[in-house]
Amino acid sequence: MIDIDLEPVAINKPLSTDLTADMAPRRPVLTLASYWLLALALLYTLYFAKSLLIPIVVALLFSLLLSPLVTLFKRFYIPRSVSAILLLTIIGVPVTILAIELAEPSQKWLSELPQLSAKLTKQLDHISLAMSPDADSVKAESLPPTKDKSFSLFGFFSSDEEPEATQEEITTGKSALSARVMQGGIEIIVSVLGGAPVVIAQFMTFVILVLFLLILGPGLYDNYLDIFPSGEDKRLSVELVGKVQKELSRYIITMTIINIGLGTVTAGVFWLMGVDDALLWGALVVLLNFAPYVGPLIAILILSLAGISQYGMDLVSLIPASVFFGINLLESQFITPAVLGRHMRLNPLILILWLLIWGWLWGPAGVLLAVPLLVCIKLAAGQLQIMTPWVELIETIA
Repeated sequence: MIDIDLEPVAINKPLSTDLTADMAPRRPVLTLASYWLLALALLYTLYFAKSLLIPIVVALLFSLLLSPLVTLFKRFYIPRSVSAILLLTIIGVPVTILAIELAEPSQKWLSELPQLSAKLTKQLDHISLAMSPDADSVKAESLPPTKDKSFSLFGFFSSDEEPEATQEEITTGKSALSARVMQGGIEIIVSVLGGAPVVIAQFMTFVILVLFLLILGPGLYDNYLDIFPSGEDKRLSVELVGKVQKELSRYIITMTIINIGLGTVTAGVFWLMGVDDALLWGALVVLLNFAPYVGPLIAILILSLAGISQYGMDLVSLIPASVFFGINLLESQFITPAVLGRHMRLNPLILILWLLIWGWLWGPAGVLLAVPLLVCIKLAAGQLQIMTPWVELIETIA
């Protein structure tokens, strides 16, 4: 008799391990691709809808900042419409007065921009002639001798008055670089004047949205809580909005006070030094300092140009920018970290990349709004306990 050894057949045998291994990586790849497509679609929307989204985002931030005050006035039986208009008036009147005071010096500097551009163009002509292969022959033929009686930057800038340019100098000395500088100055003026109607329309949209959000926003939010979330979700929504509102208000108010102090000190020092239009540069410092790192760098460049316009191409023209750099270094390294503490810390490298992205998306408005938006995202993620590793990475300093 022959014994046949038969193995039992597993009825519920799992799929082949090879087949499972082949199918496993596909889902993460598809998920990653969908995330990238979603990110690209979001960037596309933010870029092409910036004229609509900028006033909406600014209005939302302002309403979050002013809503507690409107609620406080409501407890004293003051209607929300009255308190909203009163708060906007209290904020708007000083800003309007300051803008009227700064209108004349701003127009003066805009009118002097072509002259400053021409002055820089002349110096660039000297530099380009000096760097050309036949610099010695060109200088001997086209440039009249000048006496250098004082120290000058890079050996090209003289404090003496430049002689009148000859026809030969005009035809041979003009370089493509200087022509580009002149064209760039004209383009800046045209872009500023051309963007004025859009800015006015966005400002009116912002004012209307802030009024409606302060007057009707709380009622709409209460109806949302009654209709959509329930139980735990409702509690999380209330805590999230309260947390973001509290911390964002604390950040914006603190930074506003610090920046006003920085601008006041800068304007006072410039006034004592005899720098022209010290109030204008102080107001510019207040505005630009809302964009960390990038804003002070732009202020230094603008103050350098202002110093060149007032003092000429001498080393003394760098004094206003150097003074502001010292004041800003003291504020950024000691005052702001001590006031805000570690709770609002942001990684400098991530902050710079964030500023560059929003500057590319929304221009100067994006640079000013980048930090409040990052603070809102970080607070919301921390409150909802999502993206915890990313929040820790954003807060990493060293």
